Amino acid sequence: MQKKKSSIGWRNENKDPSLSEVFSSVSVPKQKGIWKKLFAFTGPGLLIAVGYMDPGNWATDIAGGSQFGYMLLSVIFISNFFAIILQHLALKLGIVCERDLAQACRDHYTPLISFILWILCEISIAACDLAEIIGSVLALKLLFGIPITWGVLITAIDVLIILFFQYKGFRYIESVVAALIFTILVCFSFEIISSKPEIFPILKGIVPNPEIIKDSHSFYISIGILGATVMPHNLYLHSSIIQTRDYPRTTEGKKMAIKYATIDSTLSLSLAFFINAAILIISAATFHKAGYTEVADIMDAHKLLNPILGSSLSGVFFALALLASGQNSTLTGTLAGQIVMEGFINIKFKPWIRRLITRLIAIVPAMIVSIVYGEKGTTELLIISQIILSIQLSFAIIPLVNFTGDSEKMGPFVNGPILKISAWGITIIILLLNLFLLYNTLLGRR
Repeated sequence: MQKKKSSIGWRNENKDPSLSEVFSSVSVPKQKGIWKKLFAFTGPGLLIAVGYMDPGNWATDIAGGSQFGYMLLSVIFISNFFAIILQHLALKLGIVCERDLAQACRDHYTPLISFILWILCEISIAACDLAEIIGSVLALKLLFGIPITWGVLITAIDVLIILFFQYKGFRYIESVVAALIFTILVCFSFEIISSKPEIFPILKGIVPNPEIIKDSHSFYISIGILGATVMPHNLYLHSSIIQTRDYPRTTEGKKMAIKYATIDSTLSLSLAFFINAAILIISAATFHKAGYTEVADIMDAHKLLNPILGSSLSGVFFALALLASGQNSTLTGTLAGQIVMEGFINIKFKPWIRRLITRLIAIVPAMIVSIVYGEKGTTELLIISQIILSIQLSFAIIPLVNFTGDSEKMGPFVNGPILKISAWGITIIILLLNLFLLYNTLLGRR
């Protein structure tokens, strides 16, 4: 199916579909069966959800749970709500305008602004990939005793995995991701049952506590959680992969696609919330409760789980979930790198070259870090990477909210008054939090 070439409301005409090799490749049933259509649209949400349970979350959640108990659960809950709104806007942009967010920026802004946004986005992807690679290599070391440096090289295999499964069909990539998410879910279900958390403190933790802002360190970790939960590259990714569905490119067809894609996204992010919250709950129920309030390192958390919970399987499940999390995130991160590179600067390479470039952007710094630091300082690097993501988030959110609130671009699908106010409110909150974070970081008030 050929893509319509519309330039209404845009500076430039969009000539190429996003991820052209899989564009409109997943069939959507024409009949009115709700469940069959929902199944057809299930998948993109899962690919997005993996970014909300990546190793960067582990570092921030473990630190938050061990130091502050259940208090920062409210931060995860609010961040997840922000994510649901923003991912809805991203999928709506892709469906209505038939552009991913990177293409939309290229077609709306001047070449200079587009180039700056591209550089900032590449930095955020590199920071995200660094966290995911570190998580994977730590898991390989915990499970098989593989040295950190060799583990970095092994994680490069995901390039070949994506090429193979995308050649077989986009549904295969979604199936691999779903299987890995199921693995993480099983592992954390075991961990959370073993840790026996207290229900009432958990419910209390979901309610925002003013102490979070008053304590500079809890605020610093909270921004890290925000950066780890609402991922900027996920906005680019979602606006692209939703276009893999072969829905009618008509007003009614787009309305139907937005409906089912939003259900897929919301359910998937709810699952991600459970897993993300589980990491903090387990940390609070084990380390904080036992008085280990300074546990912020993934390796230390692994060492302490077995003696505290009294089960030799606790460490194994912990490491297995970490490996699944890291590999899942590198798969989607590599796809996002391709989308960003093609969308912003319209460079066309063969698939294996595109993926090799995006993977090298992350592997090279990860290799340097692993050689210089080894296991030491990896948690600090993970948290810093999430801070970078949070700071870059505004540069992705502002264009997204602006585009989806533009009636000339979106037509009848433009954001309504409530959604528009909510979206800009989220944008302002994130921007102010990041400015406050920078102010405190520069003054050394972490």
